[in-house]
Amino acid sequence: MSKVDVVIGCFYGDEGKGKVIDYLSADADIAVRATGGDNAGHTIKVDGVKYAMHLVPSGLLSGHTIGVIGNGVVLNPAVLLEEIANLKSHGYDVETYLKISEKAQVILPYHRLLDAALEKARTYKIGTTGRGIGPAYCDKYERCGLRMEDLYDPDFKEKLQALVESRKALIAFYDPENTSVEADLDFDTVYQNYSSYAEQLKPYICDTVTLIHRALEQDQKIVVEGAQATLLDIDFGSYPYVTSSNPTIGGILSGSGISAGDIGDVYGVIKAYSSRVGKGPYVTELTDETGDRIRELGHEYGTTTGRPRRCGWLDLVTLKYAKRVNGLTALSVNHLDTVGKLDTIRVCVAYEVNGERTEDFTTNLRFLNNAKPVYKDFEGNFGDISGCTTFEELPKKAQEYIRFIEKYIGIPVKFIGTGAEREAMIIR
Repeated sequence: MSKVDVVIGCFYGDEGKGKVIDYLSADADIAVRATGGDNAGHTIKVDGVKYAMHLVPSGLLSGHTIGVIGNGVVLNPAVLLEEIANLKSHGYDVETYLKISEKAQVILPYHRLLDAALEKARTYKIGTTGRGIGPAYCDKYERCGLRMEDLYDPDFKEKLQALVESRKALIAFYDPENTSVEADLDFDTVYQNYSSYAEQLKPYICDTVTLIHRALEQDQKIVVEGAQATLLDIDFGSYPYVTSSNPTIGGILSGSGISAGDIGDVYGVIKAYSSRVGKGPYVTELTDETGDRIRELGHEYGTTTGRPRRCGWLDLVTLKYAKRVNGLTALSVNHLDTVGKLDTIRVCVAYEVNGERTEDFTTNLRFLNNAKPVYKDFEGNFGDISGCTTFEELPKKAQEYIRFIEKYIGIPVKFIGTGAEREAMIIR
């Protein structure tokens, strides 16, 4: 039987996972999205067209790969239908190549309203995207959420009505100033919309667990696209400034039905610097002109929200933690061209916490808020590396930087991003 290759973000998301997924999907039979919702996104350029994929697995862009939205995803049907329409307009055969788990949870209008109400009521803001992801997962674990398969049940209307009425009361409790809830959650409108969504999405719904395992038994190649990243994991991230799912290796398993024994290579994706969207601790953050310059050079604005990202140096202490948690077998380092435009490049090799030095990471907030980065400096100014197609063609300074990362983490760098285009990547 074949093994499943997995692509996982190592820090706070936006590392450029889409480019690695795009490469691995070139000869893959199936690409799976296992966790998260439309709060995440992979951006890929194909033939000069930029695609921001929020729910549809970006592997589908290969033109021959089946894209599976797994059971661990929370799915907004309106957003998905927009993505489907966009792909169709560019000539993609979505009917043939998209499959949706019957077990995927459905995001409903009250989830977004409740998301906003909860954030408004918090003393310490989390920085949610407001897309209803957290409340949808809350319903899932409270066992009152709706799965895709529930949209086709004879009692769907009764289930939906009970949920809409109860959520109106919750929203009013957390945000009593919201006077438009009744209009926003008019039941007849919600029911008509979701009945229409169900009809349009019905051809894509199936038992994806069986689909995946039959493919493995037939020795087909499968890639799992991680969404978001390790430090946003609900268990292993910088809680509470995290997402509501497990974008680490455990979530890949539970969100797809793949077993631990089915996993092959696990590729961790990073940038040659780091970035974060939203609130929470960030040890290597740069709030000076250098941070601003990295943001502009790297076009660091959120795929989903458009928010400017916080930027900083690469943190190898955190990367070692991501390797441990996910069982990484190799790395992808993107934006080497971006960081190579700086005169000096710094890399965090340890933390100093209350006078003690450590190379071990923990998500304890008191630890992180007191941690000071210990840096090693490298010479920058790599020049134009966008035309480099092999590692040996890179300037010696760039090779030294990559080799240091490999030595510190103990696994090879297989992919090196040298530019924004689909083809701008060295494969070792």
